Amino acid sequence: MRLRAGLALVAAGFFGLAGTALPAGASAFAPESVSAASAALSPQAAGGAASAASRAGVQLPVADPSPAAKKLFTIRDERVTESSGLAKAYKYEGIYWTVNDSGDKARVFGVDTTGKVKMELSFNAEVRDVEAVAVDRDGTIYIADIGDNKATRDVVEIYTIPEPGQLGDAGNVPYHRYDFTYPDGAHDAETLLVEPGTDQLYIVTKSAKGAGIYAAPPAPSREGTNELTKLAPAPAGVFTDGTFLPDGQRVVLRTATGVSTIAWGESPSLVASANVPAAQCTSIALCESVAVGQANDTVVIGSEGENSAVYQVAVPAKQAATPPAASATPKPATGNESNTEPAKSHNLRWILIGAAAFALIITIITFPPGRRERLDRMAENARLTGQSPRTPHRRP
Repeated sequence: MRLRAGLALVAAGFFGLAGTALPAGASAFAPESVSAASAALSPQAAGGAASAASRAGVQLPVADPSPAAKKLFTIRDERVTESSGLAKAYKYEGIYWTVNDSGDKARVFGVDTTGKVKMELSFNAEVRDVEAVAVDRDGTIYIADIGDNKATRDVVEIYTIPEPGQLGDAGNVPYHRYDFTYPDGAHDAETLLVEPGTDQLYIVTKSAKGAGIYAAPPAPSREGTNELTKLAPAPAGVFTDGTFLPDGQRVVLRTATGVSTIAWGESPSLVASANVPAAQCTSIALCESVAVGQANDTVVIGSEGENSAVYQVAVPAKQAATPPAASATPKPATGNESNTEPAKSHNLRWILIGAAAFALIITIITFPPGRRERLDRMAENARLTGQSPRTPHRRP
């Protein structure tokens, strides 16, 4: 009995060693669960989870920060009261074209980087709700009469005029008009995109749900109505303006609260977004326009209202993951660190094999002596009582 008890204790010790080795292997899956859970937490709880994950050496996605804004100028001109779009001039350094929202006549303004209107160009057309302006690499200005708050317009118009050969006001400027219709009914829109190099036109509709990106024919006609083609659903957001970046591979779209970078292609996809502080707008409801900035990988943003300011911000880019936090007491590196987990698994396997072998030994050693002890006790009882020994038999 003592021998069996001792061997059982030894076997239990081996199983205990195996048990302590198991959590080391199982813990390799913990970072994934931490990352998945933190994504569903409230900001405060997620921050705590991220902190814990950082201490454990887990890399979590980094939120896009708000871009630092640099104020460039304020438009101080009584003629510009609702700057609804911005576009960087092609022929003139430091000039931005802007247009007023609905209610104004057909005209555009050239504003310099001090906020002074350097030229006003007007043309004889009946416009309803001008919402955007753009410029191509030939110096053609596009004025987009595409606003439709009640979605009742069967046709929207885009006008083109040339950038002038010299600074100064000009009236009765020659223009071209292009009519467009949507394939799926009327839409409100405030964003016109002109692709660099090809001059392909795109309209991004304005809607909290189901906004889309629509492409004009490669060579729209001035005779009749051109039908737009839906290229793709728009990313989430109520977009009030947009612009291609000079590389032609990215688009920046503007909402009332921020800017988003879109990778262009057959299926445009969101790259990164960043919030824009409301202080950079006349009011949050009037945050409106975006155009290519003065420096590389920057855009300028503007707003409606009198004395509206124009700021320059960085183009949102995908943020790199934060590296693991350094340990307070770094351990010296060894050449065997990369093989730690395989070694643990190898040791665990041999511990389990050893425990199984000891269990088998216990069975072989302890069973026969136990059977002999029972037979001896039965023979002794028979001798003392004078009865014949009972023959062992199995239970039916």
